[in-house]
Amino acid sequence: MDIVTSKNRVPIRLTEERWFHITENHDDLAGHYDDVLYAIEDPDYIIEGYKGALIALRKFTKTRFLAVVYREISKQDGFVITAYFTSKLDLEKEVILWQKKS
Repeated sequence: MDIVTSKNRVPIRLTEERWFHITENHDDLAGHYDDVLYAIEDPDYIIEGYKGALIALRKFTKTRFLAVVYREISKQDGFVITAYFTSKLDLEKEVILWQKKS
């Protein structure tokens, strides 16, 4: 298990069970463990997810983002739910909670 700190300064856990779940369902993420953690620590955007979840977005290629869905349970604890690559994202239709300054 690894822990990184979100932009809200909350420790976010990525457990072995979650990593297994992610790579079972999104085999294109195999080999991108560190990228998933880095997306939480240094995202380009954080958008609103469902039911209180947050989605950290990190630009991966010109047209593709790495999306990491996580939840902050308290100021001291949070966890990764899932992660995936997407090119089907229209930021103008999303609720942007945080954006990296350019």
